[in-house]
Amino acid sequence: MPKLAKDYDYSNYASYASNMVSDVRTSGKIYSYSQMRKRKMKAQKRKKNPLRFLLSSLIVLGLLMIFMPYSFSTMKQSVFAPIPYKNISQNLYQVAFPVTNYLSNNWYLGERKFSYPLDSKDAQMDSITEGVNMPSLQGELLGLMEEYPMVKPAIYVWDYETQNYVDINASKIYPVASIIKIPVLIDLFKSIENGEVALDDTIPLTEYYRSEGSGNLQYMAGNTPFTVDKLAQVMITESDNSATNMLMSQIGGMNTVNQSVRDWGLKNTEIHTWLPDMGGTNHSTAKEIAQMLYNIDLNEKFLTDASRNKIYDYMSHVHNDRLIQAGLGKGSVFYHKTGDIGKVLGDAGIVVTPTGKRYIVVILAHRPHNAPQGKDFIVKASEIIYKYMVR
Repeated sequence: MPKLAKDYDYSNYASYASNMVSDVRTSGKIYSYSQMRKRKMKAQKRKKNPLRFLLSSLIVLGLLMIFMPYSFSTMKQSVFAPIPYKNISQNLYQVAFPVTNYLSNNWYLGERKFSYPLDSKDAQMDSITEGVNMPSLQGELLGLMEEYPMVKPAIYVWDYETQNYVDINASKIYPVASIIKIPVLIDLFKSIENGEVALDDTIPLTEYYRSEGSGNLQYMAGNTPFTVDKLAQVMITESDNSATNMLMSQIGGMNTVNQSVRDWGLKNTEIHTWLPDMGGTNHSTAKEIAQMLYNIDLNEKFLTDASRNKIYDYMSHVHNDRLIQAGLGKGSVFYHKTGDIGKVLGDAGIVVTPTGKRYIVVILAHRPHNAPQGKDFIVKASEIIYKYMVR
Protein backbone atom coordinates (compact mmCIF):
# COMPACT_ATOMS: atom_id res chain seq x y z
CA MET A 1 0.00 0.00 0.00
CA PRO A 2 1.35 3.45 -0.85
CA LYS A 3 2.64 5.55 2.01
CA LEU A 4 -0.01 8.28 1.45
CA ALA A 5 -2.80 5.75 1.93
CA LYS A 6 -1.14 4.34 5.02
CA ASP A 7 -0.93 7.76 6.66
CA TYR A 8 -4.58 8.76 5.97
CA ASP A 9 -6.84 8.94 9.02
CA TYR A 10 -9.81 6.70 8.22
CA SER A 11 -11.53 7.43 11.54
CA ASN A 12 -12.82 10.77 10.19
CA TYR A 13 -14.16 9.07 7.11
CA ALA A 14 -15.95 6.40 9.12
CA SER A 15 -17.61 9.09 11.20
CA TYR A 16 -18.64 10.99 8.07
CA ALA A 17 -20.06 7.86 6.43
CA SER A 18 -21.99 6.95 9.58
CA ASN A 19 -23.60 10.44 9.67
CA MET A 20 -24.50 10.26 6.01
CA VAL A 21 -26.25 6.92 6.48
CA SER A 22 -28.25 8.15 9.47
CA ASP A 23 -29.21 11.33 7.64
CA VAL A 24 -30.47 9.68 4.49
CA ARG A 25 -32.49 7.01 6.25
CA THR A 26 -35.96 8.37 7.04
CA SER A 27 -39.11 6.29 7.76
CA GLY A 28 -37.36 3.17 6.49
CA LYS A 29 -36.66 4.72 3.10
CA ILE A 30 -33.38 5.55 1.47
CA TYR A 31 -33.16 8.84 -0.49
CA SER A 32 -30.68 10.13 -2.93
CA TYR A 33 -28.38 12.93 -1.85
CA SER A 34 -30.31 15.59 -3.83
CA GLN A 35 -33.62 14.45 -2.34
CA MET A 36 -32.14 14.63 1.11
CA ARG A 37 -31.04 18.27 0.58
CA LYS A 38 -34.51 19.29 -0.57
CA ARG A 39 -36.11 17.70 2.48
CA LYS A 40 -33.67 19.49 4.78
CA MET A 41 -34.45 22.85 3.21
CA LYS A 42 -38.20 22.29 3.63
CA ALA A 43 -37.67 21.32 7.25
CA GLN A 44 -35.68 24.49 7.89
CA LYS A 45 -38.45 26.64 6.39
CA ARG A 46 -41.03 24.93 8.57
CA LYS A 47 -38.94 25.61 11.66
CA LYS A 48 -39.04 29.47 11.19
CA ASN A 49 -41.16 31.19 13.88
CA PRO A 50 -43.10 34.27 12.62
CA LEU A 51 -43.26 35.74 16.11
CA ARG A 52 -39.54 35.40 16.50
CA PHE A 53 -38.99 37.02 13.11
CA LEU A 54 -41.29 39.94 14.04
CA LEU A 55 -39.55 40.45 17.38
CA SER A 56 -36.14 40.41 15.72
CA SER A 57 -37.29 42.92 13.15
CA LEU A 58 -38.61 45.26 15.83
CA ILE A 59 -35.32 45.09 17.72
CA VAL A 60 -33.34 45.89 14.57
CA LEU A 61 -35.69 48.74 13.68
CA GLY A 62 -35.43 50.19 17.19
CA LEU A 63 -31.64 50.12 17.05
CA LEU A 64 -31.72 51.88 13.68
CA MET A 65 -34.06 54.57 15.01
CA ILE A 66 -31.77 55.19 17.98
CA PHE A 67 -28.40 55.19 16.29
CA MET A 68 -29.11 56.35 12.73
CA PRO A 69 -30.01 60.00 13.55
CA TYR A 70 -26.86 60.37 15.64
CA SER A 71 -24.78 58.68 12.94
CA PHE A 72 -26.33 60.82 10.21
CA SER A 73 -25.77 64.00 12.20
CA THR A 74 -22.18 63.05 12.88
CA MET A 75 -21.59 62.14 9.26
CA LYS A 76 -23.24 65.35 8.00
CA GLN A 77 -21.19 67.45 10.39
CA SER A 78 -17.94 65.76 9.42
CA VAL A 79 -18.65 66.00 5.68
CA PHE A 80 -20.13 69.49 5.37
CA ALA A 81 -18.59 71.29 8.35
CA PRO A 82 -15.60 69.35 9.65
CA ILE A 83 -14.37 70.78 12.94
CA PRO A 84 -11.03 69.64 14.34
CA TYR A 85 -11.93 70.77 17.86
CA LYS A 86 -15.02 69.30 19.50
CA ASN A 87 -15.57 72.28 21.79
CA ILE A 88 -16.10 74.57 18.79
CA SER A 89 -19.59 74.46 17.29
CA GLN A 90 -20.68 75.45 13.81
CA ASN A 91 -24.05 76.93 12.84
CA LEU A 92 -24.83 75.38 9.47
CA TYR A 93 -27.63 77.91 8.88
CA GLN A 94 -25.12 80.74 9.15
CA VAL A 95 -22.80 78.90 6.78
CA ALA A 96 -25.58 78.58 4.22
CA PHE A 97 -26.96 82.11 4.70
CA PRO A 98 -24.08 84.30 5.93
CA VAL A 99 -25.63 87.64 4.93
CA THR A 100 -28.40 87.32 7.52
CA ASN A 101 -25.93 88.59 10.12
CA TYR A 102 -25.79 91.87 8.26
CA LEU A 103 -29.21 92.20 6.62
CA SER A 104 -31.47 90.69 9.27
CA ASN A 105 -34.11 92.87 10.89
CA ASN A 106 -35.98 90.27 12.90
CA TRP A 107 -35.25 87.72 15.61
CA TYR A 108 -37.40 84.60 15.71
CA LEU A 109 -36.85 81.47 17.85
CA GLY A 110 -33.19 82.24 18.38
CA GLU A 111 -32.39 82.85 14.70
CA ARG A 112 -31.82 86.05 12.78
CA LYS A 113 -34.36 86.53 9.98
CA PHE A 114 -35.25 89.15 7.42
CA SER A 115 -38.84 90.41 7.57
CA TYR A 116 -40.39 92.98 5.29
CA PRO A 117 -42.37 95.75 7.00
CA LEU A 118 -45.81 96.54 5.70
CA ASP A 119 -46.13 99.00 2.85
CA SER A 120 -46.95 102.51 3.98
CA LYS A 121 -50.52 102.18 2.71
CA ASP A 122 -51.08 99.12 4.94
CA ALA A 123 -48.94 100.16 7.92
CA GLN A 124 -50.73 101.02 11.15
CA MET A 125 -48.51 104.04 11.79
CA ASP A 126 -48.56 107.21 9.70
CA SER A 127 -45.34 108.59 8.29
CA ILE A 128 -44.24 111.97 9.61
CA THR A 129 -45.46 114.77 7.34
CA GLU A 130 -42.32 116.78 6.69
CA GLY A 131 -42.13 120.33 5.41
CA VAL A 132 -38.69 121.71 4.67
CA ASN A 133 -35.38 121.41 6.45
CA MET A 134 -34.49 124.09 9.01
CA PRO A 135 -30.98 125.03 7.75
CA SER A 136 -30.25 127.62 10.42
CA LEU A 137 -30.96 125.23 13.29
CA GLN A 138 -29.17 122.39 11.54
CA GLY A 139 -26.11 124.60 11.05
CA GLU A 140 -25.98 125.45 14.76
CA LEU A 141 -26.18 121.77 15.69
CA LEU A 142 -23.46 120.85 13.21
CA GLY A 143 -21.29 123.55 14.77
CA LEU A 144 -21.90 122.04 18.20
CA MET A 145 -20.84 118.65 16.86
CA GLU A 146 -17.47 120.11 15.88
CA GLU A 147 -16.93 121.06 19.54
CA TYR A 148 -17.53 117.41 20.58
CA PRO A 149 -15.64 115.30 18.03
CA MET A 150 -15.72 112.24 20.31
CA VAL A 151 -19.54 112.24 20.26
CA LYS A 152 -21.28 110.78 17.20
CA PRO A 153 -24.90 111.95 17.45
CA ALA A 154 -28.14 111.24 15.64
CA ILE A 155 -30.68 114.08 15.88
CA TYR A 156 -34.22 114.51 14.65
CA VAL A 157 -36.41 117.57 15.35
CA TRP A 158 -39.92 118.17 14.02
CA ASP A 159 -42.03 121.32 14.45
CA TYR A 160 -45.79 120.75 14.92
CA GLU A 161 -46.70 124.18 13.57
CA THR A 162 -44.64 124.36 10.39
CA GLN A 163 -43.87 120.63 9.92
CA ASN A 164 -40.26 121.68 9.27
CA TYR A 165 -37.52 119.40 10.54
CA VAL A 166 -33.85 118.76 11.21
CA ASP A 167 -32.30 115.42 10.23
CA ILE A 168 -28.72 114.61 11.26
CA ASN A 169 -27.95 110.90 10.93
CA ALA A 170 -31.60 110.32 11.83
CA SER A 171 -31.93 107.21 9.63
CA LYS A 172 -28.76 105.60 10.94
CA ILE A 173 -29.29 102.57 13.19
CA TYR A 174 -28.17 103.14 16.79
CA PRO A 175 -28.34 101.11 20.00
CA VAL A 176 -31.14 102.85 21.90
CA ALA A 177 -30.82 101.41 25.41
CA SER A 178 -33.98 101.99 27.48
CA ILE A 179 -35.64 104.10 24.78
CA ILE A 180 -36.65 100.69 23.37
CA LYS A 181 -39.26 100.71 26.15
CA ILE A 182 -41.36 103.10 24.06
CA PRO A 183 -42.41 100.40 21.54
CA VAL A 184 -42.95 97.98 24.44
CA LEU A 185 -45.29 100.53 26.05
CA ILE A 186 -47.16 101.10 22.78
CA ASP A 187 -47.59 97.37 22.17
CA LEU A 188 -48.81 96.92 25.75
CA PHE A 189 -51.63 99.41 25.18
CA LYS A 190 -52.46 97.89 21.81
CA SER A 191 -52.85 94.57 23.68
CA ILE A 192 -55.04 96.27 26.29
CA GLU A 193 -57.25 97.73 23.56
CA ASN A 194 -57.57 94.25 22.02
CA GLY A 195 -58.72 92.81 25.35
CA GLU A 196 -55.66 90.59 25.76
CA VAL A 197 -54.37 92.36 28.88
CA ALA A 198 -55.95 94.66 31.50
CA LEU A 199 -54.33 97.40 33.57
CA ASP A 200 -55.52 95.77 36.80
CA ASP A 201 -54.10 92.34 35.92
CA THR A 202 -51.40 91.25 38.37
CA ILE A 203 -48.05 89.62 37.62
CA PRO A 204 -45.85 88.12 40.39
CA LEU A 205 -42.19 89.07 40.46
CA THR A 206 -40.25 85.82 40.15
CA GLU A 207 -36.52 85.19 39.91
CA TYR A 208 -36.97 84.67 36.18
CA TYR A 209 -37.89 88.35 35.72
CA ARG A 210 -35.56 89.89 38.29
CA SER A 211 -33.10 92.00 36.29
CA GLU A 212 -30.09 94.12 37.10
CA GLY A 213 -29.59 97.72 36.06
CA SER A 214 -32.11 100.49 36.52
CA GLY A 215 -35.21 100.14 38.66
CA ASN A 216 -36.03 99.04 42.20
CA LEU A 217 -38.19 95.98 41.51
CA GLN A 218 -35.05 93.84 41.50
CA TYR A 219 -34.78 94.41 45.26
CA MET A 220 -38.39 93.44 46.05
CA ALA A 221 -39.37 90.17 47.74
CA GLY A 222 -39.99 87.21 45.48
CA ASN A 223 -43.53 86.53 44.18
CA THR A 224 -44.66 90.05 45.06
CA PRO A 225 -47.63 90.79 42.76
CA PHE A 226 -47.72 94.00 40.71
CA THR A 227 -50.49 95.34 38.52
CA VAL A 228 -49.84 95.97 34.83
CA ASP A 229 -50.53 99.64 35.50
CA LYS A 230 -47.81 99.81 38.17
CA LEU A 231 -45.34 97.92 36.02
CA ALA A 232 -45.94 100.23 33.06
CA GLN A 233 -45.51 103.25 35.29
CA VAL A 234 -42.14 102.19 36.74
CA MET A 235 -40.95 100.90 33.36
CA ILE A 236 -41.16 104.47 32.04
CA THR A 237 -40.66 106.72 35.07
CA GLU A 238 -37.84 104.69 36.69
CA SER A 239 -36.78 102.79 33.54
CA ASP A 240 -37.21 99.56 35.52
CA ASN A 241 -35.77 96.59 33.62
CA SER A 242 -37.57 93.92 35.67
CA ALA A 243 -40.91 95.59 34.97
CA THR A 244 -40.10 95.76 31.27
CA ASN A 245 -39.34 92.04 31.05
CA MET A 246 -42.50 91.18 32.99
CA LEU A 247 -44.64 93.26 30.63
CA MET A 248 -42.95 91.94 27.49
CA SER A 249 -43.54 88.40 28.66
CA GLN A 250 -47.19 89.21 29.41
CA ILE A 251 -47.84 90.45 25.86
CA GLY A 252 -46.00 87.59 24.15
CA GLY A 253 -42.27 88.27 24.40
CA MET A 254 -39.70 89.88 22.14
CA ASN A 255 -40.95 88.13 18.98
CA THR A 256 -44.45 89.54 19.49
CA VAL A 257 -43.18 93.09 19.99
CA ASN A 258 -40.94 92.81 16.91
CA GLN A 259 -43.86 91.57 14.82
CA SER A 260 -45.98 94.47 16.05
CA VAL A 261 -43.21 96.89 15.06
CA ARG A 262 -43.26 95.42 11.54
CA ASP A 263 -47.05 95.77 11.44
CA TRP A 264 -46.66 99.43 12.36
CA GLY A 265 -44.44 99.86 9.29
CA LEU A 266 -41.09 100.42 11.02
CA LYS A 267 -38.04 98.89 9.37
CA ASN A 268 -35.17 99.41 11.79
CA THR A 269 -36.58 99.08 15.31
CA GLU A 270 -35.95 95.70 16.89
CA ILE A 271 -35.54 93.98 20.25
CA HIS A 272 -32.90 91.24 20.45
CA THR A 273 -32.20 91.04 24.18
CA TRP A 274 -34.17 91.06 27.42
CA LEU A 275 -33.33 94.07 29.55
CA PRO A 276 -30.74 95.16 30.52
CA ASP A 277 -29.20 95.27 27.06
CA MET A 278 -25.65 96.29 27.93
CA GLY A 279 -24.36 94.98 24.62
CA GLY A 280 -26.52 97.41 22.66
CA THR A 281 -28.28 94.83 20.49
CA ASN A 282 -31.73 96.50 20.78
CA HIS A 283 -31.73 99.19 18.15
CA SER A 284 -33.69 101.79 16.23
CA THR A 285 -33.16 105.14 14.50
CA ALA A 286 -33.82 108.68 15.69
CA LYS A 287 -36.44 109.11 12.97
CA GLU A 288 -38.36 105.92 13.79
CA ILE A 289 -38.43 106.88 17.47
CA ALA A 290 -39.82 110.27 16.41
CA GLN A 291 -42.38 108.49 14.23
CA MET A 292 -43.59 106.50 17.25
CA LEU A 293 -43.99 109.71 19.25
CA TYR A 294 -45.75 111.33 16.30
CA ASN A 295 -48.32 108.51 16.12
CA ILE A 296 -48.86 108.42 19.87
CA ASP A 297 -49.80 112.10 19.75
CA LEU A 298 -51.43 112.67 16.37
CA ASN A 299 -52.75 109.40 14.94
CA GLU A 300 -56.24 109.02 16.38
CA LYS A 301 -56.71 105.68 14.60
CA PHE A 302 -53.61 104.18 16.15
CA LEU A 303 -54.47 104.52 19.86
CA THR A 304 -57.57 105.38 21.84
CA ASP A 305 -57.75 108.53 23.96
CA ALA A 306 -57.65 106.42 27.12
CA SER A 307 -54.40 104.75 26.02
CA ARG A 308 -52.91 108.05 24.90
CA ASN A 309 -53.70 109.77 28.21
CA LYS A 310 -52.11 106.94 30.21
CA ILE A 311 -48.97 107.11 28.08
CA TYR A 312 -48.81 110.90 28.54
CA ASP A 313 -49.11 110.40 32.30
CA TYR A 314 -46.21 107.96 32.45
CA MET A 315 -43.94 109.91 30.11
CA SER A 316 -44.49 113.24 31.86
CA HIS A 317 -43.13 111.87 35.17
CA VAL A 318 -39.78 110.43 34.08
CA HIS A 319 -37.29 110.81 36.92
CA ASN A 320 -34.26 111.47 34.72
CA ASP A 321 -34.42 115.21 33.94
CA ARG A 322 -30.71 115.68 33.28
CA LEU A 323 -30.64 115.41 29.47
CA ILE A 324 -33.00 117.18 27.01
CA GLN A 325 -35.15 118.47 29.87
CA ALA A 326 -32.12 120.22 31.39
CA GLY A 327 -31.91 122.39 28.27
CA LEU A 328 -35.57 123.48 28.25
CA GLY A 329 -36.96 126.76 29.52
CA LYS A 330 -38.75 127.00 32.85
CA GLY A 331 -42.40 125.93 32.69
CA SER A 332 -41.92 123.55 29.74
CA VAL A 333 -43.59 120.11 29.78
CA PHE A 334 -41.69 117.15 28.41
CA TYR A 335 -43.19 113.71 27.57
CA HIS A 336 -40.13 111.50 27.08
CA LYS A 337 -38.00 108.43 27.70
CA THR A 338 -34.25 108.29 28.31
CA GLY A 339 -31.69 105.56 27.73
CA ASP A 340 -28.11 104.87 28.83
CA ILE A 341 -25.89 101.84 28.26
CA GLY A 342 -22.49 103.47 28.61
CA LYS A 343 -21.53 103.72 24.96
CA VAL A 344 -24.82 105.36 23.96
CA LEU A 345 -26.83 107.99 25.81
CA GLY A 346 -30.18 109.20 24.53
CA ASP A 347 -33.40 111.04 25.15
CA ALA A 348 -36.57 111.31 23.06
CA GLY A 349 -39.88 113.06 23.59
CA ILE A 350 -42.43 115.77 22.89
CA VAL A 351 -41.74 119.29 24.18
CA VAL A 352 -44.54 121.72 25.05
CA THR A 353 -43.16 125.20 25.75
CA PRO A 354 -44.88 127.70 28.13
CA THR A 355 -46.22 129.53 25.04
CA GLY A 356 -47.79 126.35 23.65
CA LYS A 357 -45.13 125.72 21.02
CA ARG A 358 -44.75 121.98 20.44
CA TYR A 359 -41.98 119.95 18.85
CA ILE A 360 -40.62 116.42 18.78
CA VAL A 361 -36.95 115.95 19.56
CA VAL A 362 -34.78 112.82 19.57
CA ILE A 363 -31.05 112.90 20.39
CA LEU A 364 -28.87 109.78 20.49
CA ALA A 365 -25.22 110.31 21.44
CA HIS A 366 -22.67 107.58 20.70
CA ARG A 367 -19.69 108.32 22.95
CA PRO A 368 -16.67 106.73 24.63
CA HIS A 369 -17.95 104.52 27.43
CA ASN A 370 -19.65 106.70 30.08
CA ALA A 371 -17.85 109.81 28.81
CA PRO A 372 -19.50 112.93 30.33
CA GLN A 373 -19.23 114.70 26.97
CA GLY A 374 -22.27 112.71 25.81
CA LYS A 375 -24.49 114.28 28.46
CA ASP A 376 -23.01 117.75 27.89
CA PHE A 377 -23.67 117.51 24.18
CA ILE A 378 -27.33 116.53 24.65
CA VAL A 379 -27.99 119.35 27.12
CA LYS A 380 -26.38 121.99 24.89
CA ALA A 381 -28.14 120.66 21.78
CA SER A 382 -31.44 120.87 23.67
CA GLU A 383 -30.73 124.49 24.62
CA ILE A 384 -30.00 125.38 20.99
CA ILE A 385 -33.19 123.71 19.74
CA TYR A 386 -35.37 125.26 22.45
CA LYS A 387 -34.08 128.81 21.82
CA TYR A 388 -34.66 128.38 18.09
CA MET A 389 -38.23 127.16 18.62
CA VAL A 390 -39.33 129.93 21.02
CA ARG A 391 -37.64 132.92 19.36
